[in-house]
Amino acid sequence: MTSEKRSALVIGATGLVGAKVVAKLLSSEKYTHVKVLVRKPFESDHAKLESIIFDFDHPDPLLAQADDVFCCLGTTMKKAGSKDAFYRVDYTYPYEIAKLALANGAKRFSIITAMGADRSSLFYYNRVKGEIEESLKKMGYETLLIFRPSLLVGKRADTRFGEVAGEWLMKVFQFIIPAKYRSIEADKVAEAMVSITSSNVKGTLVYESDLMQEF
Repeated sequence: MTSEKRSALVIGATGLVGAKVVAKLLSSEKYTHVKVLVRKPFESDHAKLESIIFDFDHPDPLLAQADDVFCCLGTTMKKAGSKDAFYRVDYTYPYEIAKLALANGAKRFSIITAMGADRSSLFYYNRVKGEIEESLKKMGYETLLIFRPSLLVGKRADTRFGEVAGEWLMKVFQFIIPAKYRSIEADKVAEAMVSITSSNVKGTLVYESDLMQEF
């Protein structure tokens, strides 16, 4: 019996975790085709990779086709510039892609939200993350995997002072911080996403940082 071969679709492929997810998918024997939807060309000449310039505000339904979808989209209030812009990136785009992909036969959807995601949160950031989680749960995916990392550690294209300071504090006080709240390497999150999604788990599952640290 031949093993199942899958196709993957990645949005947020140029981000801290997204780029690592793409790299792991390309090196995985379980995936024969990896499609990334991006605003500008994704530099790679890998035989399995298909890079598509995509208009997220006017999505082409035919391009959202894959067995497994990996959503690594995310921004900050400062970078987005407004609540509306933040909501569009962290809720609208993931929701629309998830809906289109499901209609095209996708079976599994994996998304990075955040520690503390809760639609009832007093904090707008966490509230939006909670809202997208709840909307995805109602969509009907065979498998929905939600990853809630704490502070992400890794080399970014843009330096964020607050995150750099946070990383330093986390390292200093790591020994007294509960595992769930400790900073986590972006590579660990990417490994958890790809490993779990490519397995045969079903249903809606939530992974906090302490569980992702095991990968």
